[in-house]
Amino acid sequence: MVPALRYIRGACGPALGGFPGGFSSAGRPAPGRSWPLCQGGRPASTRSFDVVVIGGGIVGLASARALILRHPALSIGVLEKEKDLAIHQTGHNSGVIHSGIYYKPESLKAKLCVQGAALIYEYCKQKGISYKQCGKLIVAVEQEEIPRLQALYERGRQNGVQGLRLIQQEDIKKKEPYCRGEEVQCQYVVTCAGLYSDRISELSGCNPDPQIVPFRGDYLILKPEKCYLVKGNIYPVPDSRFPFLGVHFTPRMDGSIWLGPNAVLAFKREGYRPFDFSARDIMDVIIKSGLIKLVFQNFSYGVNEMYKACFLSATVKHLQKFIPEITVSDILRGPAGVRAQALDRDGNLIEDFVFDGGVGDIGNRILHVRNAPSPAATSSLAISGMIADEVQQRFKL
Repeated sequence: MVPALRYIRGACGPALGGFPGGFSSAGRPAPGRSWPLCQGGRPASTRSFDVVVIGGGIVGLASARALILRHPALSIGVLEKEKDLAIHQTGHNSGVIHSGIYYKPESLKAKLCVQGAALIYEYCKQKGISYKQCGKLIVAVEQEEIPRLQALYERGRQNGVQGLRLIQQEDIKKKEPYCRGEEVQCQYVVTCAGLYSDRISELSGCNPDPQIVPFRGDYLILKPEKCYLVKGNIYPVPDSRFPFLGVHFTPRMDGSIWLGPNAVLAFKREGYRPFDFSARDIMDVIIKSGLIKLVFQNFSYGVNEMYKACFLSATVKHLQKFIPEITVSDILRGPAGVRAQALDRDGNLIEDFVFDGGVGDIGNRILHVRNAPSPAATSSLAISGMIADEVQQRFKL
């Protein structure tokens, strides 16, 4: 019998689809199609599962897949509150496969991103999924950014990122004819948990610190007639105080070019529009996290991000540091995503992935993925392997 899982959508929705040994090419179950839940003769209509994964994003689905492949005799369920899969963080990202250059050496992010990128490429090859290995330029546009760029280069080498080299201004034009910069790090190996984990953690007796804070990232889209200006990924030198990578140029598989995202506080956990607001969500964040401290510690940065989010001309002025030919008339407003970012009570943004468990009879049977923002999509297959290891050890599967 082929190992499979049951996907249950919404609070009381029907169980649909399955992913025997992998995912469908669209990343979603076939509507109306049911798969057997388990091995060992258990009926397919059962409501009892050996393991349940809460959250049908890329990390949740990859984890379910890893558990199925390792333990084909177990029944695995995926619970998703929405009517479809992968519609939040997974379905609202730039589509970039990251290399692992940005993250602190020896951190989970660094290790899992490097491993995950290799696994993603291999998975795409096995499944016939198209991708572009178009490279990335991390560009210093100011003299004071050069030491940070050089430090980033050394970090990438420590993390085991392949294909890194520093190039000078005259070499930029060979890769990106319309891009300018002081010094560039050239990367040839780079291609183009959820917002409700706090509530589940409270119920299972888990330490409520850190808390999840939603940050919205708005994208702009370069008009088709101007897409010739960008050939590959162009990134700024990131501000080391924050886990955000800055507004960048991203070629998409359909030929379009996305510009962004910014990083502004979202006033709703799933607030994809500027005026989306939930009093309950924002009060929950203010009371239980160090948001107020974060705001006061980084007030000017936050105001600047909000200003650029409101006025396209401000964002374009920043983009012109990299490609001067871009004008306000060349861009359109695009989609937005919400990053579920962990924040501790002292107002510090948690940079690494966080995995922990609860206490008590229920808590001891739960493993939490408490902080899995970017590069979680790139790292998903590596994260799933680590989660499968942890589940096997904790729960004695």
